[in-house]
Amino acid sequence: MDEARVPASAMPTLRQLQFLLALRAEGSFVAAAEAVGVTQPTLSAGVKELENGLGVVLVERGRAGAMLTPAGEEAAERAARALSEVEELVRNVRADGLPFSGVFRLGAIPTIAPFLLPRVLPHLKKRFPRLRLQIREDLTTRLIEALRARTLDAAVIALPYNAAGIASAPVAEDEFLLLCPGDHPLAKRNDLAPEHLRDEDVLLLEDGHCLREHTLSVCRAAPGRRSTDVSATSLHTLVQMVAGGMGVTLLPKIAAEAGAAAGADVAIRPFAEPVIGRSLGVVWREGGPREAEARMLAEELRSALV
Repeated sequence: MDEARVPASAMPTLRQLQFLLALRAEGSFVAAAEAVGVTQPTLSAGVKELENGLGVVLVERGRAGAMLTPAGEEAAERAARALSEVEELVRNVRADGLPFSGVFRLGAIPTIAPFLLPRVLPHLKKRFPRLRLQIREDLTTRLIEALRARTLDAAVIALPYNAAGIASAPVAEDEFLLLCPGDHPLAKRNDLAPEHLRDEDVLLLEDGHCLREHTLSVCRAAPGRRSTDVSATSLHTLVQMVAGGMGVTLLPKIAAEAGAAAGADVAIRPFAEPVIGRSLGVVWREGGPREAEARMLAEELRSALV
């Protein structure tokens, strides 16, 4: 027998590890107990048993609250990884029978989520009645981080996006349209090109949104364009800024078709050939346990958007 192997009787329980993580997050036994749904004595006893089993003090206790010791911080980091692995094990075993038969954690960027998901979710629910989607809307970089941390199974973003260990599959092309005030001279043009933005204030989303970078890329074809320090947090805000005469912007066709500019005093005009736009796609952790389902998701989205 391997002398280095820890006997099962000396192993911490998953519940004890959850208690330790709750204590680190909340900073007090009372709040931690409430967070995990137990009484304070139960949580205190569980943490004490964990300390006794490991033979080290994990928590500094005081009137001001509870703080993890250096050993406690290291234990908490390892506990978080261990619990994540166990949670993934449970999800994967439950999903082994049929694809999308359990919880599937899907991310999407803000310029896609509110416009694409309402179109495709009914299709997915019909195809996979046992599917339970958990949706997270966030910026691309954070979604990629979540994929790597195994807190997401897949995400819908704008491609291309190169990231080590992340695989992708294209879903659809999303054309960019010009959004301008209803009485703007560009609203009457049928030969729009990036050069026509040269003398315009082009409004952008704030830093971190990939649509901002796409818009800037288009505007590089229009040297001399006036810069603006104004930026918005969402497409809906951009629409209202354009309606208020503050400038023009690019609107993804998928957003226009979903009614993002409905009711606003704006005009939506296509650019002449060649069409400018972005590619939408599904990304996932390469070699991950939900890779096959992520590929299936991309296929289903392609079918739903035809």
